[in-house]
Formats: sequence, structure tokens, C-alpha cells
Amino acid sequence: MPELIKVGMADLKAGKAPDSIISYGLGSCVGIALYDPQTKVGGLAHIMLPDSTQARATDNTAKFADTALPVLLDQVIALGGSRSRLTAKIAGGSQMFSFAQATDVMRIGDRNVEAVRTVLKALAIRLVAEDVGGNYGRTVELLLDSGAFVIKTVNKGENRL
Repeated sequence: MPELIKVGMADLKAGKAPDSIISYGLGSCVGIALYDPQTKVGGLAHIMLPDSTQARATDNTAKFADTALPVLLDQVIALGGSRSRLTAKIAGGSQMFSFAQATDVMRIGDRNVEAVRTVLKALAIRLVAEDVGGNYGRTVELLLDSGAFVIKTVNKGENRL
């Protein structure tokens, strides 16, 4: 029977088909799915912040885009994924609250999305689809049988990437 692998905030997990991996409640956070279509191996990270070098406490590598993606990549490869076949899909990065005097520091969703794109490029992993921005939360699920990345939103329905 397929398992539903749950990924919490500032967490990451990898798995194989027929399982699927889900993460709830992405606001300004970004969900990053890596997938190898040949071996049907993939992983999902739920990052909260763009850059570990700007933080005091960096003990949780899954919290940051720059540290989570290399760890997730290693886990996917350890399960049989091939780096050359991996693709990425991302969702989240919302601006959940608006402020009249918003500075770049408050634009955490946008900064998270840009950081994820930068790290994926540095790791030579092709970003093939995204559902980012807006002002609403998302739940994401990576279906390891097909590689579909299902994004569910309140009042906006479901999107499959």
C-alpha cells in the first residue's frame, strides 16, 4: 500500500513510487520537488528562508534554500535518482501580508523563490514548472508514480504541474 510521506515546515524527505510526498501550509515558504522520471524517485523540501548565511541559528539545514537543496539532492540520489535526469518543480513564495512601507526584508516569499531558482541553477537542476507568488497559501503533493506536482489552494482549486 502506498505511503503518504509528510514533510513539515523546514523539513525535507525523499521517497520512491508508489508513495507520494506532501507538505501543508506553504505561505511565503517554498516547496521544492525533485523528480527522476526513469526511477520514479523524488523528494520534497519545505524551505522557510532563502539564505543560511544571514541567520543566527543554522542547525536545521532544511530551513534554508541554500542548505536544503544539496541535502535533498543527496537523498534522492541515494534512493536511485540520477542527477542528470532530475527536474524541479516549485510552489509557494506568497506575500501573505501587505504593508504600506514594505521593504525587501518583508518580501520573504519573493526572496525565497529567487534563492531557490539560484540554487537550482548552481546545482544544474532544470526548473520545469512553478506556481509561485500571490497572496494565498498552498498545499503541495509530489506523486512519485507520475511526477505530477499537485498544488491545492483554498478558493483557487487545484493545479497540476
